[in-house]
Amino acid sequence: MLLPVFILNSFLCATLLFWVQPMFARMALPLLGGSPGVWTTAMVFYQAALLAGYAYAHATFARFGVRRQTWIHLGILILPFFFLPVAVPEGWLPPADTNPVPWLFLLLLAGVGIPFFAVATSSPVLQRWFSTTDHPTAHDPYFLYAASNLGSMLALLSYPLIVEPLLTLEDQGRLWSWGYAAAFILTLGCAVPLLLRGTPSNDSPPQPLPSASRQKEKSEERPSWARRGLWLTLTFIPCSLMLGVTTFITTDLASIPLLWVIPLALYLLTFILVFSRRRILPLPLARRLLPIAAVAIILILTTGSNEPLPLILGFSLAAFFIAAMCCHGELAATRPAARHLTEFYLCLSLGGFLGGAFNALLAPVVFTSVAEYPIAVTLACLFGLLGPDHRRLRAINAGDVLVPAGLGLLTALLFLASNHWRPAEDAHTAVRTILAGIPALLCYLCSRRPVRFGLAVGAILFAGHGIAGDHGRVLHAERSFFGVHRVTTDRDERFYRLVHGNTFHGKQSRDPARRGEALAYYHHTGPMGQVFEAVDSFPENRIALVGLGTGALAAYGKTGEKWTAYEIDPAVERIARDTRYFTYLEDSAAEIKVVLGDARLMLENTPDRHYGLIVLDAYSSDAIPVHLLTRESLRLYREKLAPDGLLAFHISNRHLDLPPLLSALAEDAGLYYLFQDDTIASAEEADEGKLPSEWVIMAECESALDPFRRDPRWQSVGSEDPPRVWTDNYSSLFEVFRWRH
Repeated sequence: MLLPVFILNSFLCATLLFWVQPMFARMALPLLGGSPGVWTTAMVFYQAALLAGYAYAHATFARFGVRRQTWIHLGILILPFFFLPVAVPEGWLPPADTNPVPWLFLLLLAGVGIPFFAVATSSPVLQRWFSTTDHPTAHDPYFLYAASNLGSMLALLSYPLIVEPLLTLEDQGRLWSWGYAAAFILTLGCAVPLLLRGTPSNDSPPQPLPSASRQKEKSEERPSWARRGLWLTLTFIPCSLMLGVTTFITTDLASIPLLWVIPLALYLLTFILVFSRRRILPLPLARRLLPIAAVAIILILTTGSNEPLPLILGFSLAAFFIAAMCCHGELAATRPAARHLTEFYLCLSLGGFLGGAFNALLAPVVFTSVAEYPIAVTLACLFGLLGPDHRRLRAINAGDVLVPAGLGLLTALLFLASNHWRPAEDAHTAVRTILAGIPALLCYLCSRRPVRFGLAVGAILFAGHGIAGDHGRVLHAERSFFGVHRVTTDRDERFYRLVHGNTFHGKQSRDPARRGEALAYYHHTGPMGQVFEAVDSFPENRIALVGLGTGALAAYGKTGEKWTAYEIDPAVERIARDTRYFTYLEDSAAEIKVVLGDARLMLENTPDRHYGLIVLDAYSSDAIPVHLLTRESLRLYREKLAPDGLLAFHISNRHLDLPPLLSALAEDAGLYYLFQDDTIASAEEADEGKLPSEWVIMAECESALDPFRRDPRWQSVGSEDPPRVWTDNYSSLFEVFRWRH
């Protein structure tokens, strides 16, 4: 009965470990504006806590031996009971004008640090305990690592699909506490037999690893520094790649657990497959697939494609899975004997921590773009194809450098030619895809030489990355915790444009005579132009903007009006006030005040019934922060809105069908509402700089919408199957996803 207890305990501890990760990140998400950086930073904290747990396991076994370590570990496992249930501590508010990463680390430490550390120690401790038993499989306990990763993966997948829709965050915290109590009892069940037996009979050197392992050295030899360095590299790359692909796929949708956990679940699945006793996906097959996957990523990243979304997501995730399989497969093949198990896991956790720190801490400071993703892709192609013979790294010849350099130059020349040629707007992406396919195909022909192939992938990615594409010539780039912001010009250099991620967030004409015109989604013929034209003056002459962008709406400001713009990202305010590009704030007749911080937190400090108009226009690339579209947030807006005031929601989105959700929210709150899907009516409007948009307006007073009911462009939103109202404890991407475009 000993083996089932160890397997079940490994499974449960891993389930708790990877359940608490999205749960607590979901709790902290509203405090930081729904930024994808919340999850990336949280992952670094979790990697650091995991590293601390593995270091503790390695140090205590080395210093105290199995028996005394068992007593110490049982004492450690008692500590989390004083910190349960898991919840965000009261009174924690993020800084408004500084990098929130240190604050988020402290919040994670205070809220979940001790419980997470306790369950993070379980995997190496339980495997080391098991290796000292008399069980026939004790000499190779790594299969328990597969069991724990299975629990981790199931926890991740069940959280957004089952746990989050059915349970509130408070209920989730309480249920996690009960799960931890069960894990503590199972750990006692594993420890008591070891303690009652006295000194474990198998605490002496274990039997050698099975012959199926490709490890060539004697099992009792201490791992060399070269092997430790290899372990670090082979864990650094997949972890960095996982966070890179997570940022890539969440930038244009929403930073929600569903999209966080898919890459992490695939990451864990690779561990399950490579450490299982029976190989389901042979490592040589994964290596053969890696060059094909790399070509797909080259086409996606160099062209900036984001449509069709299912295809882009599928290729991106499949490429990540194959690359992680190659790296983790080599990791499993070089694992040491059981007596060095804790050192092995310590190297794994250190490599994972370094990968996470590179993405979350170093990259935002060093790079002005998301360069860490193509860097990780390049490293994965390089080390994923090397296989067991890493001596080929020392056999680099001139061709391994010159060929990649030539492919990078070819990529740059082809893309520069396409920009000079200026194909039609609707054919630009297709042309870039064809042009990117030429160097990508030549790169694939190098796949039999890993060094040459890896360097070629990097050269093509960075050459294509630096060339102006669909978003125009880059004049200014700035990166913050909340993403990458670029100021670009259009191909004819008639407009300055603000781009966040892959989405335009406003534009202004370079013609001095037109600098005062609101363009893009705020054009005078569009919904917001109609709102400001229909309403001469708003109650109290006070207007709130949630999300600043370029400040284009300030063009509608009138003398005597007081506007407050709530902006969470200081970088956006700096760009909007940079008069080299945008002058809306400086030229506005209204008095404009910018308040830095999350709008929901800042609005709490505003007097009730203060604003005559509140415009919700906050975006992260193409993703609207979920916590701004919940029942609780709408209740807050209503409290701050004058009785006859207006709420306006900008809900343009390529992938999410938000009008039914907004209508469900309005009906739930007892508000009146209208919707407009504004298209470009003529070539003249497009030439003027207008962009299509979708808006919903709401009011507590029915008469406030009378001027718009007479306009046939404004209409009610009907839905035979309206989505469930989102709350701070519940949101479902499935219900509003545009399955057909």
